[in-house]
Amino acid sequence: MSWMPSNDPILGDPHTCDALELVIVPRTRDLGDGFAVRRALPHGKRQMVGPFIFFDHFGPVQFIAGQGMDVRPHPHIGLATVTYLFDGSIMHRDSEGHIQEIKPGAMNLMTAGRGIAHSERTPDVPRANGQRMLGLQSWIALPQDREEIAPSFQHYSADSLPLVRDTGLSARVIAGSAFGATSPVTQTSEWFYVEVSLDAGAQAPLDADHEERAVYLVEGEVEIAHERYEAPRLLIFRPGDRITINAITPTKMMFLGGTALEGPRYIWWNFVSSSRERIEQAKQDWKTGRFAHVPDETEFIPLPE
Repeated sequence: MSWMPSNDPILGDPHTCDALELVIVPRTRDLGDGFAVRRALPHGKRQMVGPFIFFDHFGPVQFIAGQGMDVRPHPHIGLATVTYLFDGSIMHRDSEGHIQEIKPGAMNLMTAGRGIAHSERTPDVPRANGQRMLGLQSWIALPQDREEIAPSFQHYSADSLPLVRDTGLSARVIAGSAFGATSPVTQTSEWFYVEVSLDAGAQAPLDADHEERAVYLVEGEVEIAHERYEAPRLLIFRPGDRITINAITPTKMMFLGGTALEGPRYIWWNFVSSSRERIEQAKQDWKTGRFAHVPDETEFIPLPE
């Protein structure tokens, strides 16, 4: 996905519990062809949660036969992208030669480091038949001493990720550790990402050990400390407090966060860096064609003017 700044909406929640630092109502952006995303991060009052610097919620959208998503090749530096699907599929292609169909429940971590380009398109068969899509894309800002590492790509199928089940609860550990389980995904810093589904009336604890943590409500309604919150919302919690999420309705959500980075980041279009000069260099590199080419692609997204 791509990013450009926009105004944040006025928050719609009049009350928050003491443990809540911020409630973010994601703002909707139209990417064209009826494909809209809800953007929770970055926000005017909060740039990151742990290293999470970008958080997009796309769908649900129903593509008819012959239509699909077409995000043309575009560049990244200084971050890692996480694409996570609940419905539908996406074909990932990048300039390092990785070609991977992304399916629901799988973990796909593309580390841009010093620079990578990629495209995200609907695969041929779902495009021919039509498909429903619902998913999330996040950017993980890299630590300052890892911003220029070599680009890479990790893929783990849904079956290879830890799945924790309890009464009324299902949790897939996508990255990091939670609910006594640890994901196999290699990380450049300490962060966690977990899909949690609750039946109505069920509960889930949010680990108090993480320095920064949040819950993104994808679907449903929850109660926390006698306050109710409906999806879509990003609930950011203060450190150290013991939190219990109570599901009022069947709920799908993401637990996320981790250790805070050394400081804020500059973010422009698809570039993230601790250095403004590095972003200027990346702009010129993309404009003059110095990024590596994405195989099997003839299009690209021009540098915004």
